[in-house]
Order: sequence, then C-alpha cells, then structure tokens
Amino acid sequence: MKFKSVFIFFTAIILIFLVFVTTIPFIMFDAATARIFWGANWPFLIILFLILAGLDFFYFTNRRLFTLLEREDWPALVTYLEGKVFRRGQYRSRLVGLLSNTYLVLQDFPAMLRLENQLAVVKPSLLEEHALVFGLARILGKDFTGAARFFKGLSDKAKAVPDRSWIIWFYGFSLFLSRQMAQAADQFVLLAKVSGDALPAGLAAFFLADTLQKSLPERREEFLDAAEAALKRVKKSLPQRAHWEKERGRLKTEIYTVVISKYLDDAGNWLYA
Repeated sequence: MKFKSVFIFFTAIILIFLVFVTTIPFIMFDAATARIFWGANWPFLIILFLILAGLDFFYFTNRRLFTLLEREDWPALVTYLEGKVFRRGQYRSRLVGLLSNTYLVLQDFPAMLRLENQLAVVKPSLLEEHALVFGLARILGKDFTGAARFFKGLSDKAKAVPDRSWIIWFYGFSLFLSRQMAQAADQFVLLAKVSGDALPAGLAAFFLADTLQKSLPERREEFLDAAEAALKRVKKSLPQRAHWEKERGRLKTEIYTVVISKYLDDAGNWLYA
C-alpha cells in the first residue's frame, strides 16, 4: 500500500471517529445532557484533533521522502537525504539509517565511508546505532579484514552497544570470511555459550557444528559442546521452527538479516532437524 493511501486511510478513520463521538451524544441524549457531556469530556476531542494535526504535519513535511521511496528512485533519494544530513546537518537516526541503507542498495561503498567518517566526528552514537549497516558494507565490498577490524572495535566496547550479539556474530563472520578460522571460532563459541539473543546464538552454533568443527578438528569436541548448549537454550526460548521464523520475521526490515538469509535458513534447518 502506498504512503499516500495509508495517510488517507488513517485520516478518514480519525475524521469518522471525530464525527461519531461529536454527534452521538446529541443523538442519544437531549441537547442539555449532550452539552453537559461535552463540558466534561472536551479534552478528549482536543486530543483527537491534535492526533489528526500531527498525522497531517508528519505526512506533508515528509511527502517528498515518501514519494521517492514509493518510486524506488534511489539516486534521487540519496540526493534528498544528503541534503538533509550533510548540508542541513540533520543528523537524526531515521535519516542516517535511510541514507546508509540506500548507499548499501546502490553499493556506493565510498559514500558509506564518507558518512561513517562524518558520524564518527559529529555524532558517534549514531555510528554505533547503525554499525551493522556500515560493517556490512565492508563485507559486501569484499573488505573482510577491514570489516573484522570495524566490528572488533565495537565488540570491545561496553555491553551497552546496540545489537551487541549481532556485532559479535558479524565480527566472527568477518573473521570466517577472511579465513581466520580459529579467531572466528572464538567469537562463535562465546555467543553459543552466553548470548541470550536466539538468532545470533543459533547461527553461531550452526557454524560451529557444521563448518568450523571440520576446519579445526582438534577443537571438535569444544565446538560441538558449545553448539549443543546453544541449541538447548535457543529451543527453550523458541521451541518450534515457527517461533524461529517469527523471531526472524521481526527483523525482516533489517538489511543485515536479508543479506544472511541463506545462513538463517540453514541454521533453522539444523536447529529443528
């Protein structure tokens, strides 16, 4: 459904409700009783008007953005967002997230690096918030060693870093892609043993039980023990494959889960075999 259609739909719903709640007292009661009713409940009507005004303001101030998203006109969207972020200095999470994801769709990795460097100076908290996208750009650009360095810097920080379990998993994945198997295994063992986040823990367990125990046979028992511990923990929180898919669906708008969708399929098959 298009953004304009969604806006019209919700506006119509609110207007219908406004008409309903405004007129129903006069239909059900006499005029004197209706006036008493609204004398006591007029703040509710004001709240509805404010909701409608806020909805209208949000739509009309972002109409250009919605139009470009509907058209999937990525180059024009980049130009629009760069104007907001770089020229106007509007370093907001929503705008930075859209811009970084659009760069990723266009595979414009130099532009991603420019945005990353700018955020590191003016708003490091946003760089941490959207770190998975920036690290993923390095992976898609085949800079696996650079991706490992990037994710290591974040994984070494305090536990308050957003999406820390995913950060550690992508750190391990970057090491895996750069053929640093022992170091990758260390990260996956850590996740498999302690992570409370089911998806990265399940993915880590799958890599340990599938590829890494074959690549590092001398650590096979350690890997299988860690994988088994993660499997039990994941299946305790997500007992059925449908629960795994539901949890995965919760993150379906995150581009990093789209990129690794094959591994999520394989991990799900292994966990619920």
